[in-house]
Amino acid sequence: MAEFKKSLGLLDSVLIVSGSMIGSGIFIVSAGMTRDLGSAGWLMLAWLVAGFLTIMAALSYGELSAMMPNAGGQYVYIQRAFGKLTAFLYGWTVFTVIQTGVIAAVAVAFAKFSGVFFPVLSPENILLDLGFLKINAAQIFAISSIAFLTWLNSRGVRDGKIVQTIFTIAKIVALLALIVFGLWKGLALEIWNANFSELWSASTLKIKDGVETISPLSGLALLSALGVAMVGSLFSSDAWNNVTFIAGEIRNPQRNLPLSLFLGTLLVTILYIMANLAYLALLPMHEIQTAAADRVGTAAARVIFGDSAVVIMAALIMVSTFGCNNGLIMGGGRLFYAMAKDGLFFRQAGTLNGNSVPGFALWVQGIWASILCLSGKYGDLLEYTTFASLLFYIVTIAGLFVLRKKEPDAVRPYKTFLYPWLPAAYILCAAAFCLNLLISSPGFTIAGLCIVALGLPVYLITHKK
Repeated sequence: MAEFKKSLGLLDSVLIVSGSMIGSGIFIVSAGMTRDLGSAGWLMLAWLVAGFLTIMAALSYGELSAMMPNAGGQYVYIQRAFGKLTAFLYGWTVFTVIQTGVIAAVAVAFAKFSGVFFPVLSPENILLDLGFLKINAAQIFAISSIAFLTWLNSRGVRDGKIVQTIFTIAKIVALLALIVFGLWKGLALEIWNANFSELWSASTLKIKDGVETISPLSGLALLSALGVAMVGSLFSSDAWNNVTFIAGEIRNPQRNLPLSLFLGTLLVTILYIMANLAYLALLPMHEIQTAAADRVGTAAARVIFGDSAVVIMAALIMVSTFGCNNGLIMGGGRLFYAMAKDGLFFRQAGTLNGNSVPGFALWVQGIWASILCLSGKYGDLLEYTTFASLLFYIVTIAGLFVLRKKEPDAVRPYKTFLYPWLPAAYILCAAAFCLNLLISSPGFTIAGLCIVALGLPVYLITHKK
């Protein structure tokens, strides 16, 4: 009988955490965030809060991951704390929108920036028009990239690990280069002083038919705008939990899982904050807000490298998104494997292929993510996945309190730092963020709740069978 091979060390695990987090978001979302907030101080606060929330969640997950170093990770934690129904609703949401939605969004971004080198891949190149659905070349290329990475990971964890290592190190080095050159050149300009002269002057910028409308923000309206803006920074900081899905293949997981969660999230948070400081050193606030197609990274690189910036940034984002999707695809298959072992997913997904990986689960995930590539826009997928992810982060961290009470004598190789204050603070902050999104963006958030709720009849049918 095939079994998982424990072939991932601490460095591999850190690279899975950081590589899954760094996609295209850091090069794009700051434009929308500055339109929502209007000042350097509030932009940096949005990134800092998102970073602290992510690290807080990772530290809380450390205890759970050390207690239960099994394939499936977060799904296993939820089941042990709250039972099969809640765990299934999480797995259902991961399959329908969280994991597959992010894979689709990242693949579409990869295809979009590949179009810089290969114009035939442009989204405007419509290959099939069915009236209700238009299929373009970028979508087909995005699906092809998902299929390739799924095939690669079905060949064994070693191949996936090699790709993850190469692409994650490459994008970290490239991002560091953008930061170092950006700050070196930008701090010699007057732009930095101008952006930070009115540090906390918050405003919102709306552009309709080429007409710009600026409205000052204060009080509750400002807090609400901060919450909405943080969708971008939280989405860019998401997917750090993917390493827990692959726990069954990590050596000494009781030590390496908690450490990798902390080190990976800390590394990415620092990189993101420094990248935004580089943007603010290179670009006036209005240029960040109105960057073409929201490509802030490209606009910043143009100041450093001139006209070649478009090609340089396209190559960087291609590397970044390709490596990101490799980590996402690698991790997701293990979660669906764990669900299948409990009889809550396709039975065949609960088996390992000859390469000791859940090949069938990987292909089911890839097929659904490919379908999502044909529907929705990047921003839509961002809204759905961020809200749904946070809901289940709250549930999982609440499980930490439940298990401390239900199983006080359970072996805990690592205990959450500053328990109970740190996990409680995360739950309160994340709940406030979700509530704000429910009020300010009800269309997406209610749709996200409906997707979760749809899992209930599916569970009842599955459980009955």
